[in-house]
Amino acid sequence: MEDIYIHPSAHVDESAVIGKGTKVWINAQVRENAVIGENCVIGKDVYIDIGVTIGSGVKIQNGVSVYDGVTIADDVFIGPNVCFTNDRVPRAFNIDWEVTETKIERGSSVGANATIVCGITLGEYCMVGAGTVVTKNVLPYTLVVGNPARRIGDICECGARLVDGVCPACEGDE
Repeated sequence: MEDIYIHPSAHVDESAVIGKGTKVWINAQVRENAVIGENCVIGKDVYIDIGVTIGSGVKIQNGVSVYDGVTIADDVFIGPNVCFTNDRVPRAFNIDWEVTETKIERGSSVGANATIVCGITLGEYCMVGAGTVVTKNVLPYTLVVGNPARRIGDICECGARLVDGVCPACEGDE
């Protein structure tokens, strides 16, 4: 694994594939057959489960667990302590439970301490506010907040909230 940085306290399984320019920080764990793209940042105490796929240019902040069934596309931001789930009916005694897939599409941002319930898709460039509980799909370019998540507006690819359908940050850039 050339051109990557793995902190000495991190554990990266030998079957994991990590792209060029990626950094894996303190106490992170990357499990068997996980695939992480190029130029990613995997923060302190992050857990990447067996077979998880993470695109390029992804930033996963401290304390996040990305469980089997979660797929993260390119250029996604995952804030500190985001909680992903992968079991619709969790019971300690279930031995035949099935993983429920969750998709995080390109350019999405998920704020600190948000909970993403399994089986949903976060659309391209959507933004999930800090502490939000997402139980349903989020449309592309949509801003959601609250518990449960509710749409409060639309956003630009740059992340700014649209005003009357126009991005105030990008208005003159077209």
